[in-house]
Amino acid sequence: MNIKEKQPILLILSGPSGVGKDAVLSRMRELKEPYHYTVTSTTRSKRDGETEGKDYIFISQNEFKKQIELGGFLEWAEVYGNYYGVPRDQVKSALKTGSDVIIKIDVQGAQTIKKLAPMALYIFLAPPDTDQLEKRLTERMTESPESLTLRLKTAAEEMKSANWFDHIVINHENQLDSAVSEIQNIVKDARAKQNSQWYIDSF
Repeated sequence: MNIKEKQPILLILSGPSGVGKDAVLSRMRELKEPYHYTVTSTTRSKRDGETEGKDYIFISQNEFKKQIELGGFLEWAEVYGNYYGVPRDQVKSALKTGSDVIIKIDVQGAQTIKKLAPMALYIFLAPPDTDQLEKRLTERMTESPESLTLRLKTAAEEMKSANWFDHIVINHENQLDSAVSEIQNIVKDARAKQNSQWYIDSF
């Protein structure tokens, strides 16, 4: 195997809240896709059905702020009153071992990482329309009316940023496997065109 074939793929998956990013990643895990799935640290409360260390790393605001001071996050942001951060060492160590890495992150965070890793693969997961997005957020039943309004407003702004991503994948209702398959094909194509530049040391 030559050096080019050993290059790990850093995949940045982004999109508005409620579009189905977690569902896509869960399906990819079920299919045994060989990625390191980055686990984001957050200060928000754990929702029903979520697992510590798998869905998120749940920490206090004090601990989160300590990690910020120590440079422990590749990127972090305050979103809807809670903090979210991508652990730097988790990403860097996985890439150094040659593992492909997926980072699930909001649009703002994706833009920050773009400055550090322009050679990464940026995919925007989009809803077929705003009505579908509102339906998904409403059915999730985790938002107050005020929070739902804010998330929909934010989603509309994030959709305007979709064009700077390398690819846009539409996640149609009840067609999760189709979205996953499209992402798989995008990664396969990216690997075939991959050059020899590394971005690991940028972190």
